[in-house]
Amino acid sequence: MSDAPAIVVERLGVQFRRNRRGRRSFKDLFAGSARRARPDAFWALRDVTFDVSPGESIGVVGRNGQGKSTLLRLVAGVLLPDEGSVTVHGGVAPLIEITGGFVGDLTVRENVRLTAGLHGMPRAEVARRFDDIIGFAELADFVDTPYKHLSNGMKVRLAFSVVSQLEEPILLVDEVLAVGDKAFREKCYRRIDELLADGRTLFFVSHSERDLRRFCTRGLYLDKHRLVMDAPIAEVLDRYNADHPAG
Repeated sequence: MSDAPAIVVERLGVQFRRNRRGRRSFKDLFAGSARRARPDAFWALRDVTFDVSPGESIGVVGRNGQGKSTLLRLVAGVLLPDEGSVTVHGGVAPLIEITGGFVGDLTVRENVRLTAGLHGMPRAEVARRFDDIIGFAELADFVDTPYKHLSNGMKVRLAFSVVSQLEEPILLVDEVLAVGDKAFREKCYRRIDELLADGRTLFFVSHSERDLRRFCTRGLYLDKHRLVMDAPIAEVLDRYNADHPAG
């Protein structure tokens, strides 16, 4: 295993606008105005710094709205930072939203081929793994159904099945698995166990203390849009529960 970090985050910051859908325009990007103060802007994350070593399993902890999912999107390259940087050594397999990046008008079959291909899986390898992907997702009767006609549960099953077959060294998992039924979640969790045993790096966002303790050895606690604690997952969860007692 390489000694180089899998992920390096340095003084990371990203802004959103309260009253507009877009974060920044192309004019902002080319004019260098993205970092100018904006009266309707707020910092979703600010001054976040940490490294992740290959093979680590990281749980991201915090209340809703503190930047957990935003952090995953920055690591995935879906968002660009306004301050600081994110450096990822190796590809990422992202399961960070229910759509999984799939195209609504394409069929399940077409989306599997497209998504796996975009992550660099050769066409012959996609064909070899296709039945396993569909079988894991329990969608054998829906391979020629347009993706947009699937239920949310079906979409989650398909997204996880494709992502977990990718050879990318870093797996990003958001709360999206909470949409699936209990039996399928357990099947996904067994697959995550296999990937961790294979040396993959896991970045896991969840409100389930049970799942965080099961998969993660280290925790990142986000509060008030900043990283307030980076420690073993048990210590992070104890601190979080002390700050936000149930009831």
